[in-house]
Amino acid sequence: MENETEKDKVLWQIARKRVAFKWTLFSYVIVNIMLIIVWYYSTFEVGYAYYFWPKWPILGWGIGLAFQYLNAYHGNSIFNVEKEYEKMKKDN
Repeated sequence: MENETEKDKVLWQIARKRVAFKWTLFSYVIVNIMLIIVWYYSTFEVGYAYYFWPKWPILGWGIGLAFQYLNAYHGNSIFNVEKEYEKMKKDN
């Protein structure tokens, strides 16, 4: 029974990470759409050169989002010492 409780805690933690990632992804899309709209109207209304400045927040936040995705969906498997040990043991 204790093992099931421990397993439930781990599953809840994974579920929280995945939901947090989905909310962050939703925010990322909405905010970056708004930034692109601001860029579009400020660039074409004033007549400046077509420098796409929203690429910087898209890129920066996107890198952080990629790390959050890896942690939420692959965090327990990419850097898992036990799995690496079993893999090495199996190969030898």
